[in-house]
Amino acid sequence: MNGLSETSLDLQDTKRIHNTWKSKINSFIQSPLPWRKINRQETNQTSLLVESLEALLSQKRGHAAFRDFMKSEFCEENLDFWLACQEFKNFDSPEELKQRATSIYEEFIRAESPKQVNLDFYTREIISQSLEQPSPSCFVVAERKIYSLMENGSFPRFIQSEQYKVLFDAASKPGKRRKALKIKSTGALIQHDSKPTILQSELHL
Repeated sequence: MNGLSETSLDLQDTKRIHNTWKSKINSFIQSPLPWRKINRQETNQTSLLVESLEALLSQKRGHAAFRDFMKSEFCEENLDFWLACQEFKNFDSPEELKQRATSIYEEFIRAESPKQVNLDFYTREIISQSLEQPSPSCFVVAERKIYSLMENGSFPRFIQSEQYKVLFDAASKPGKRRKALKIKSTGALIQHDSKPTILQSELHL
């Protein structure tokens, strides 16, 4: 009986130890590791670049790179029109709205206009009729259609472009950031990259 009891206890101990280690391993796998946290921090900026067109345009460098790409495809008028529509929403007075709406229509919507965007006849006609008393939302439908063209057409091609590669590499390797230094004394001598530089006025490095 003693032998059987000892064997039974050994099996229970072994099972308990196995379950304990199994629980620890599962917790270890599921917990966020330090390197994972660092990796998320380092790639946060670059992940925004590929997340969406909206995220890309919210960044100064991303916006500039995307416009450069659009220009290479001879369709930068789509981005310019979208930006003009964003600005248009900030106007309040009827006079400003009418003046700016007419300007946008003449530049982007009127047939054979300098930067004519690809809109259907119905949308153009609706905007044309609203120019007498334009509201802040009179370009909303056209704006959404052009944004959709960029999001579903230009943006996927941009991600495969050289402009995006350069932008991604720059965001992946930000390098050391320089601290802003204010030097107010006239004729101050500083040492930068082993080269003396004389500052005649207040500078930011």
